[in-house]
Amino acid sequence: MDNKNTDFEPNEMPSKNGHFGDYGGMYVPETLMTPLFELSEAYEASKADPEFQSELKEYLREFAGRPTNLYYADRLTEYCKGAKIYLKREDLLHTGAHKINNAIGQALLAKKMGKKRIIAETGAGQHGIATASICAKLGFECVIYMGEEDMRRQALNVFRMRLCGAEVRGVSAGQKTLKEAVNEAMRDWVTNVRDTHYIIGSALGSHPFPMMVRDYHRIIGEEARAQILEKEGRLPDEICACVGGGSNAIGLFFPFLKDASVRLTGVEAGGRSIEKGEHAARFAGGRLGVLQGAKTWILQTEDGQIDSTHSVSAGLDYAAVGPEHAYYKEKGRIDFGYATDAEALEALQTLCKIEGIVPALETAHGIAYAIKKASEMPKDGILICNLSGRGDKDVQEVARVLGEDI
Repeated sequence: MDNKNTDFEPNEMPSKNGHFGDYGGMYVPETLMTPLFELSEAYEASKADPEFQSELKEYLREFAGRPTNLYYADRLTEYCKGAKIYLKREDLLHTGAHKINNAIGQALLAKKMGKKRIIAETGAGQHGIATASICAKLGFECVIYMGEEDMRRQALNVFRMRLCGAEVRGVSAGQKTLKEAVNEAMRDWVTNVRDTHYIIGSALGSHPFPMMVRDYHRIIGEEARAQILEKEGRLPDEICACVGGGSNAIGLFFPFLKDASVRLTGVEAGGRSIEKGEHAARFAGGRLGVLQGAKTWILQTEDGQIDSTHSVSAGLDYAAVGPEHAYYKEKGRIDFGYATDAEALEALQTLCKIEGIVPALETAHGIAYAIKKASEMPKDGILICNLSGRGDKDVQEVARVLGEDI
C-alpha cells in the first residue's frame, strides 16, 4: 500500500450524524439520543471556551505530567540493526498510560455539564484507574465496570481503583471481558442519564465519543510531531501503535494524517493464532457491522452474532475497532497488521532486557511490530512507536503465562 497520496484529505470532524464515511453513527436506544446530543453540544462549546481549555491544559500538565518524552531507544536500535527507533513515553504519565488524557478531558466536561456521578468501563484497568484518579481529584462518585476475567488478569489495577474510592463492579456475563463491561456501563447510563456521565475509554461507541476521545488524545501526536522535528529535523518515515478500540493510535496518528510521506501502522491482537475465536484482529477476520453504538469492523458470525475473541492483553481483547480507524483503513491512509501473543510476550521481554523499560502487554504488540519493521528499514530511517502504557499491571500475568514463580 502506497501512503504517498497527496490528494488525501482526512475529515477533521465526522458528519453531523457522527459518520466517518460509512462508519460511526449513533446506533443507541432512543433514551440515549438526547444525552448524546447534549454531550455533543457541550463538547463543541468547550472547544471554544478559553476557561475550559486553560483548565484542561493545567490538569494535563500538573496532574497528568505532560508533555511526555520522545525517547531515542539507542540500544534497541542497535539490536535491530536498522532504522532509529523512538518511543513516545505515554507510560510515564500519572496512572501509567495514555488513558489519563481522555479521562481528564471528559471529567472536566462532566463537571461543566453539572453531572455528579461518573461511570466507565475498563479492560486492562488503565482507563479504570485513570477515571478513578481524576474522579477522586474532582470529587465525583465513581463506578467502574470490569469483566471478571479481566479483574483476575489485572488485580493490581482493581485494587488501585478501589484505593482511589471507585466502586468496581465485576461483570460475569459472556467472556467476562471488555465487551461485557461496556454492555453493563451502557445499561447503567440509560438508567441514570440525568446525573451520570459515561467516560468511554477508547475511540469507539456512538458519536460523539470517537471524535471526543480522539481529540483528547491528539496531544500525543502533536507533541511527537514537534519533538521529532526538533530532534531529527524531519518527520519520521513511519509511526506505529497498538490498536484495541484505538485511542492511543488515533491520538498519535491524527496530527500526521496529512503528512503523505509518513506511513501509519496500527497493530492489532493476533492472539494464539489468526484462526476464528483465537484472536482480536478485526481487519484480519472481521466484517462490517454494528456494535455498542457504532458501525465499524467487527469479529462476528455469518448471522451477526459477536465472535469469541482472545488476547493475552486484556485491553486489546475486544470484537470491534474504532470507526475512524475503519474509515482511514478504507481510504488507504492507515495500514493494519497484527502481533500474536507469543510475539508480544517476546517483545515485552526484549524491551525490558535491552532498554530497561517494562511495557504494558497491549503496548508490547506495537513494540513487536516496531522491532520487526525497524530491522527491515535502512539505518537512516526513523520509526516512532507509541509506548502507550507501562507493564507494572501485567507482571503477575506475564509470570503466570511464562510459567515462572513470582
